Amino acid sequence: MGFRKTFLLALGLAATALATSAAAQAYPGKPVKIIVPFAAGGPADNYARFIAQRLQDALGQSFVVDNRPGAGSIIGTDIVAKAAPDGYTLLMMSNTHTVNETLIPAKPFQLMRDFVAVAPVNYSDLVLVANPALPASTLKDLLQQAKARPGKFNYASSGPGTPYHMAGELFKSMAGVYLVHIPYRGSSGARTDVIGGQVDVMFDAVTTMAEQIKAGKVKAIATTGRTRSDVLPDVPTMNEAGVPGYEATIWLGLMAPRGTPKAVVDRLNEAVSKIASQPEVKQLWVKQGAVPLVMTPEVFDKYMRDDIAKWSRVIKTAGIKVD
Repeated sequence: MGFRKTFLLALGLAATALATSAAAQAYPGKPVKIIVPFAAGGPADNYARFIAQRLQDALGQSFVVDNRPGAGSIIGTDIVAKAAPDGYTLLMMSNTHTVNETLIPAKPFQLMRDFVAVAPVNYSDLVLVANPALPASTLKDLLQQAKARPGKFNYASSGPGTPYHMAGELFKSMAGVYLVHIPYRGSSGARTDVIGGQVDVMFDAVTTMAEQIKAGKVKAIATTGRTRSDVLPDVPTMNEAGVPGYEATIWLGLMAPRGTPKAVVDRLNEAVSKIASQPEVKQLWVKQGAVPLVMTPEVFDKYMRDDIAKWSRVIKTAGIKVD
């Protein structure tokens, strides 16, 4: 290649780089949509709205939350997969998505093929709750009754592949009990029916169920973290109460369609990381039972790949299938 062609090529590359950088600096130039593929009222919805408001404050443009629940997160996620890769349509995802890579292989998208990691948000423990009328107030009671009457108890979840579903299936496998899975289109419906007594128990996020527990609307049986929750310090962990080694959490993060410019991804990651690192945000989330997660896009990418591998082993070993 001659000098002139080399020079023109270098000039073109430099111009492209400058244009990309300028576009990233100008981003966002119009409202940004954050699609939440879960029903309103759950952790993904609540924290999407929290992050959206603070991104709007930080970046000077509207960030609008759009709930598109259904099919265990697949409906809303597919909308984002097919969106233009320009940074104006984002996905608020959870470990439902890493579970679904194995649990529901016949999806119209693949997480790590069709999306790019933007930034994690936080993680929180779950809590196993029972409706007040259930004749079991401790995990020991529940295990004894469930083993004595296999299939007579049920548990609600917000849909196949969600953390609440997987927490239930992991519990069944590790505790040696059989509970009937009752999937809902979202956590709000499942929560309502547990409180109302139509369903026996449910694994739900501490962040959304703590107030219901304190109000006496449900009974707290056990939490799912390695240590007791700061929000529910009087509630034992599953490990303490009778299922040794049990652990399950829910974590949240942002992704964008594959092909979104790296400069835009980096700008979003920097903004979200700053929000999650603010002392007042940390303090607020800890009171709610959530812990901030801060990672670069590259580290978050590996985090998700490792989580996919983890749940793949669990699903295959336990023989878990979608109901």
